[in-house]
Amino acid sequence: MAAGTSAGPQARGLLRHAVQLVPTPTGTPFTFAYTLLLLLTSLYTEFGDPDTVRTLLEGSSTDVQHLSRTPVLVLLASALWIAGGISSPWAVGFVFILTALERRVGGVRTAGVFLLGHVVATLVTEVPVGVSVMAGQLPDSSLHRLDYGISFGLMASVGALAGLLPPLLRWPLLGVMAVLLTQDLLDMADPLASWGHPTALLVGVVCWPVLRRAERRRAAGRTDEPSAVTDGQMGSYVP
Repeated sequence: MAAGTSAGPQARGLLRHAVQLVPTPTGTPFTFAYTLLLLLTSLYTEFGDPDTVRTLLEGSSTDVQHLSRTPVLVLLASALWIAGGISSPWAVGFVFILTALERRVGGVRTAGVFLLGHVVATLVTEVPVGVSVMAGQLPDSSLHRLDYGISFGLMASVGALAGLLPPLLRWPLLGVMAVLLTQDLLDMADPLASWGHPTALLVGVVCWPVLRRAERRRAAGRTDEPSAVTDGQMGSYVP
């Protein structure tokens, strides 16, 4: 009987901890809504009219031409698509990384980190292309390229989350990312993305002081309300 009695709370505890790994409407509203949006655009990319899909992706591309004409619109539009679709590693990483980050610092700051990494890395990689074309070092065709996706924002979120983890998790995570990004730089399959990803990761690292203060304030707020039992408080635990 004793074993059976303890099994119930243990199962509930495991279930509660598992919930922390995925976004929920109340615990992580930003990640939950963004995940649904990316799911819809990915499904349309997969099953929609190919010509329309191609037109939408080209219009969302953060190449120099679009950035010079409608920078705000194209920067936002490019983050509505997942390069490689919903089954890509970027999609899987997005769900778990942003969920963990939002549970620690809230939706507004998570969105801010994601957007900051997305914008900074895009500009750092695309502005030199425009300058090189003006200087005659690159052909005009370099101004037109298909460039979209969530990878820069995701990399910034990884860098930000690392600063909120215990050292035993933080440094292995950053070490693995360093190896992967170095290999990407050596391969140079896509030079702009290869340089943009470490730039975005660094943006997340730069955010550590602000995010650590935010995490401490959120933890203090939860301590002041020990009787509250909500999904948001469940989010205070992240394995």
